[in-house]
Amino acid sequence: MIEITPETGSTNADLLARLSAGEGLPEGFWLRAERQTGGRGRLGRLWESPEGNLHCSTVVNLRSSDPSAATLSFVAGLAVFDCVKRCLFDRTPMMLKWPNDLLIRGAKVAGILLERHGESVVVGIGVNVGYAPDIPERKTTNISYENGKFANGPQSVLDLLVDSFANRLDEWREQPLSHVILEWAIRSHQYNDRVRVTDADGSVLRGFYRGITSDGALRIEPIGDHERVVHAGDVSLFWHDDEEMR
Repeated sequence: MIEITPETGSTNADLLARLSAGEGLPEGFWLRAERQTGGRGRLGRLWESPEGNLHCSTVVNLRSSDPSAATLSFVAGLAVFDCVKRCLFDRTPMMLKWPNDLLIRGAKVAGILLERHGESVVVGIGVNVGYAPDIPERKTTNISYENGKFANGPQSVLDLLVDSFANRLDEWREQPLSHVILEWAIRSHQYNDRVRVTDADGSVLRGFYRGITSDGALRIEPIGDHERVVHAGDVSLFWHDDEEMR
């Protein structure tokens, strides 16, 4: 079921409020806003959400047999990758950037935000369909620009996303977690990519990408140091210390 509202502050905030009020939201329920006035990204960033792009959220009700809830970010990432790929020309360069972004030619086209309430996780997804918002120090793009003739709107993208998310969620529950991690990894960074990780407190770690762990943490080898494991942070790819790529 898809519920559409013309405008709201944040679809994630709306679903969290409904869960807090005791409403039972079933899996397969999606809330889409034609426009958001208070969209949020990771680390509390504001996310510009104009009409013409896709702003939506869904709920996953956790089961005792489910893998770690944090790994739902990989489910969402794969679902968004599958969906956006179907909207683009063949062989359009795409990659998933740890932990929650989708890039086309190095420019951000989609982002994911997970928030938990009790035994439910609200999965928020934003996809640039017809408009690329301005993000300081970051490249952005949209499906219409990359496709060149994409005439469909955000609802048609959501229709694709609903199916791809359901399929990837089933995979997460039915396959070993290592399968989902591998599926995500082959669509993501390349070994030896130079990465910069910024923590919530502003500390920066630079080094070489060395893959992800079995539970989805980032493995990075700082220049001249031993490999480290990073569980949270904001990643940028760069060629040189003073030249950020994305």
